[in-house]
Amino acid sequence: MMNWKKIRILLLILCLSNVLFVLGQVTLLPKRDKSTVDDFVFPEVVNLPQWQLKSSRDLSQQIQNNSELLVQRNYQYIHRDLPLEIEMRYVKIGDVNQLIKKYTQISSSVIVRKREGVGYYGLGVEQQKAFLSACINLQGYSTFTNTQFNQSQRPNNLSWELLLSWLFAQKQVIKDEHCLWSHLSIPLKNSSPEATYQVLESAWFSWHKYWHSRLHKP
Repeated sequence: MMNWKKIRILLLILCLSNVLFVLGQVTLLPKRDKSTVDDFVFPEVVNLPQWQLKSSRDLSQQIQNNSELLVQRNYQYIHRDLPLEIEMRYVKIGDVNQLIKKYTQISSSVIVRKREGVGYYGLGVEQQKAFLSACINLQGYSTFTNTQFNQSQRPNNLSWELLLSWLFAQKQVIKDEHCLWSHLSIPLKNSSPEATYQVLESAWFSWHKYWHSRLHKP
């Protein structure tokens, strides 16, 4: 019968073999090319229920070097003479407050709301325009603050399967810190901010559903 000393030696050999295997994976496998992470193209046409697409144009040529912006596109919609503008930007950070301050002329305060199954988003009014702004992370959920974004990047439960996948370099536990910054705006006209918010939210939920179905992988 095998004694405990021999069992411990076998366990140590097994652990050492696993460590050497992981080190070999890290050393020998090609590193992930950063350019492929940043390679993203917005579609020219995104169908939005109840809205008609008027125009779509790429704005990537306006991006400066060393910017948080990677790709950006502008979409213009209309519904019963009401225009809706959606600016989409693929960015390296998830702090929407910071992005708004740096890339827009908005200085007004923002109301942050949450919708189950969607996530967090910010609402506000600037120069007679109501806006809705949020970041859709690579898991398909929306956030507004940097804290919300960082928390959404961490799995709620680190299962043994996930940990083993990470040990064998098959899966990243923490996702890349990139997101799709969505900024929707509609003129107030004769409506109250709250009434316009409802129109924006309706468009946003449909917009988010489109991107969630393409980004989220169970």
